[in-house]
Formats: sequence, structure tokens, C-alpha cells
Amino acid sequence: MSGLITNNMSTTVANSLFGQLTSTFQELEATNEPSFLRTLRQEAFARFQKEGFPTVKNEEWKYTNIHPLVSKTYLLNEDVDVADIDLSKADIPELDAHRIVLVNGQYVLAFSSLEDEVGLKVKPIEEAAEEVNFQKHFAQYADKSDNPLVALNTALYTSGLYLEVAKGKVLSKPLHIIHVATGKQEFFAQTRNLYVIEPNAEVEIVESFVTVEGAAYNLHNKVTEIVVEENAKVQHYYLQTAAKESNYFTHTEVYQTRYSLYNNYNCSFPGASFVRNNINVRLDAENVESHLYGINLLADKQLVDNHTIVDHLKPNCESYEWYKNIPQEESTAVFNGKIFVRQDAQKTNAFQQNNNMLMGDKATVYTKPQLEIFADDVKCSHGCTMGQFEDDSLFYLRARGIGEESARILLVHAFAFDVTSRFSNEAVRNYVEGLVAKGLERK
Repeated sequence: MSGLITNNMSTTVANSLFGQLTSTFQELEATNEPSFLRTLRQEAFARFQKEGFPTVKNEEWKYTNIHPLVSKTYLLNEDVDVADIDLSKADIPELDAHRIVLVNGQYVLAFSSLEDEVGLKVKPIEEAAEEVNFQKHFAQYADKSDNPLVALNTALYTSGLYLEVAKGKVLSKPLHIIHVATGKQEFFAQTRNLYVIEPNAEVEIVESFVTVEGAAYNLHNKVTEIVVEENAKVQHYYLQTAAKESNYFTHTEVYQTRYSLYNNYNCSFPGASFVRNNINVRLDAENVESHLYGINLLADKQLVDNHTIVDHLKPNCESYEWYKNIPQEESTAVFNGKIFVRQDAQKTNAFQQNNNMLMGDKATVYTKPQLEIFADDVKCSHGCTMGQFEDDSLFYLRARGIGEESARILLVHAFAFDVTSRFSNEAVRNYVEGLVAKGLERK
């Protein structure tokens, strides 16, 4: 196919990124949007102007310096030729799934393959304003967080995905959402997604992040709100395999109601230079269950920062969180996990664990598991371990005829297995374990 994808945001030339963003916001105010969206944008941009970009003086960004990312100017929009985009980097062997493709945040229908899935609604976010669930849920959850980058996104998003699974619908196969970064000049993209899973519906969502070969340096600010209604079930994967030219701020806000289940599997591999994931889950009804799993295998000078919040607001809920970090060479992994158990959230069962294996004298981990309990009838625990790659174990395996590379892979697989064994999709689990092996073989 051939063609260009564009959006309504013109390229702005200014002396600083902040100046560019201000000028672009003024342009967006002049567009013909519903009044409630204009109001949301105005309120959000006022918050962003007040807070500005976060610095290392902010406790939540203490180990994550974004100054190099935001101290330059970018194209805020570029016409992208999609004629020759290769999506094979996102292929997952043996995964039979509907495909949804976003190029720099823009939904490209021609690349997508949804077939005739009754009860599934997918459209560009900029065309969703008339949807009942959009009007009910958009910007009602993420914007209550203290992340100024969410406010920036709400004010300036021009692309993204609206996804709705109808009441009682169980999708016939997973949705594979492919986020493609491409462009000939340095660009900054703002993408906004809203997923609404109605009562008794079930969906499996696999999101892959890839970079087109030869793409210029790029920065993405992605915000996704996920509403999981009564007795709905969501399995949600993030597979970060983008190239070193790509940098990501990703904020995911999950709102659950009673008897719902949300599982998140968050994986990063050698490639993208900078990744900051904020994953917040609000358990705002009784009998809600959530699980957050993470595997991060890093290399070179990558920085991957995972900040999670699991907020127990009501009684009789359960959450389980387990993240494992494996930084190599000069890479840095950050984990900051918070569990809140509010005063009304009696009978809560909450678990959090972070394990780290450093592979290299210059690899770094910053970890801060936190647990704040305001109720008295709960079962809660959290913990953290830190260790170097075990040379003794490597020697043991090599002494039994196993090559060094194979032995390293075996040991790291054993370390990661506690998490990968929890993956509900076998094809994704095999794919992730293959990426772990590939990430170690690169030496």
C-alpha cells in the first residue's frame, strides 16, 4: 500500500520544547472539538504549565533524569509514508490474533485485521467523542494521578485508540496491538488510548512496541485508561522491543469494579534507550483481583523505570505483584512499587516482590517496594532481593559439559521462570523466553 498518515497538529518551530507545546495547544484550541473536550484540554494544560516536566528533585523521578529528553525541540507531527513499513519485528510465532496497528500513534486501518468480530468496537480516539463510554470514562482516571505527563497528554493528544468490548462478549482470539515508531526527523508523539471492557466480557490484549529501521530519534508520551467493569476479565501484555532510537513515557491507569480480574505482564528487552512505565490499578469495589508481573532484561546504557501503584479501596480484594530485573553492562533498572490498603479495605490480601540479578560491575538497580496499610484485618507482605550473577553456578554447569552461553541462559531462565510461568498465553510465554535468550546471546 502507499499513502501518508497525518493529524491535525501542525509542525511548530520554536526555541524550546515547552514553547512548542504551548504554541501547539493554542492551535488545538482553535479546532472544532466538543466543548467538554476543550474544557478537559484547558484544565489539563493549566496543570502541566503549573507543574512542568518532572525533575530528579521530585521523589517519584529521583533516579530518572528526563532532562536530556525534554531539553531539545522536536517535530510534533510528521507526515509518515506507510508504504514500506515492515511489521515483522512484532511477529509472535504461533500467536493467532486480531491485529491493530498504530504508526506514531495513528491507527492505520489498512494494516489492521479485525475480521468480523461482533461485539468489538475499534476506532481512532479522535473519532470516538460521540461514544457513550468515551463520554463517561475519558480522562476520569489517569488525570487524577499526580503525573504531569498525563496532563500534557490530555492537553495535546491527537491520536490513539478507542477500544470497547461489549457486555458478555468473549473475544474469539487475542488482540495484538502493534505500536510502530518511524520518521525521518526527530519527533515527539502524544498518544491517548481508552479501553472499556463491559460487564462479563473477556479480552486478551498483547501490545508490542517496535521501531522501523533507520527511524530518527523519537519520544513518545502514551496514556492508556482501562475500565474493567463487573465480572469482566482482562489479560494484558506489554512487550517492549523498540530500538535504541526510541524513548517512552507510558502511563496505564486501570479502574476495576466488582468481581473483575485484571492481569498485566510487563516485559522490556535490549533496545529502547529510555522507558518509564507508570502502571496504576484502582480496586474500587469488593471482590476484585489484580496481578502485575514484570520481566526486564536490559543492556548497554538502557534505563527502564517501572513505577506501580495498587490501590485497595474496598474490602475483600486481592492483588499480587512480582517484578524481576536483569540489568547487564551499564544499564539501569528502577522499580518503585506502592501498595495502599485504605481504611475501608478490610480482608485485603496483597503481595509484592521485586528480585534483581545484576550481570556486570556497572549495572545498576534502584528499588523501593512500599506498603501503606490503614486497615487492621489484612494479609499483606512485600520484599526485595538483590544479587550478582552467580559465577559458582556457572562453573558448576560448565564443569558438566554445558557451554558458557547456554549455561548463562539456563541460569537466567531459572531466575525469570517464577514470573514467565504465570503468563496465561503460551505463545507469548515462549516468545518472551526466546527474547530473554536472545538478549543474553548478544554478548
